[in-house]
Amino acid sequence: MVGNLDLYRIFNIVSKNKSFSKAAKELYMTQSAVSQAIMRLEKDLEVQLFHRTPRGTVLTNEGKVLHEHVNSALGILDVAEEQMQQYKGLRKGELRIAVSDTISRYFLLPYLEEFHARFPGIKLKIMNGTTPELLEFIKSGEADVAVCNLPINDEQFRVIPCMEIHDIFVCGEKYKRISKEPISFNHLMKLPLIAFEKDTISRGYIDRFFKEKGFSISPVFELGSYELIKDFAKGNLGISCVVREFSRDYLEQGVVHEVLLEENIPSRHIGIVNLKSVPLSRAAEKFVSSIKVKY
Repeated sequence: MVGNLDLYRIFNIVSKNKSFSKAAKELYMTQSAVSQAIMRLEKDLEVQLFHRTPRGTVLTNEGKVLHEHVNSALGILDVAEEQMQQYKGLRKGELRIAVSDTISRYFLLPYLEEFHARFPGIKLKIMNGTTPELLEFIKSGEADVAVCNLPINDEQFRVIPCMEIHDIFVCGEKYKRISKEPISFNHLMKLPLIAFEKDTISRGYIDRFFKEKGFSISPVFELGSYELIKDFAKGNLGISCVVREFSRDYLEQGVVHEVLLEENIPSRHIGIVNLKSVPLSRAAEKFVSSIKVKY
């Protein structure tokens, strides 16, 4: 097989122009250089490709067959190169983001809207799940990046903190009286608590905090939906552990009330996560850079 693709390109231009001199002008080469390239190609293929006549250059039968295939192949390559330019210019491509429903709704949505408006040719694929599930999407190659609760203690991942969040407890009208003054942890443990299911980053963070204080929370309700956790508090079913930044609507409307504690739970972060060993695509790089650090 001939290794120099340029020879085929020169052959294709000569074939279309039916002239070495016209091909040389189009290629910005000397006529001698074009002739030498065709001679080399004929030598490598061991066939004659052109008849040189007083009226011009005519393809031989072998040349006609080669031209048909070369023209088709170069057309495919041109299309491929154009598509690569589209990917490079973010006019085309795919961005796969793993994110929980809660973070998607309360944090990520504005960034997705902005990115889609700037790069409408980039297909956005959104995958939902808990933080452990999101990390598995990354490890398996199903997602480019994850936007999830931190901390993530795994050296495989690159982690970029994006937004500081605060875990608090809220209650409905039935328990409003306890929201007047800070209450002790001992008092809190005697109340009907509502929290995320175990084996989630959010629940694990709360469990570790109280364990360090000598307490073990035992929720009456363990839920998988953040919206249900808020609504259960609103419905006076207990005291819900929520994220202040994701509950501003209910707090500002007075639907729920913050239960002050004797000591605030330390803040944590939401972050962007991807595998260190896998370079980000141009679309993923642009998306990550578009999210401003908020802390």
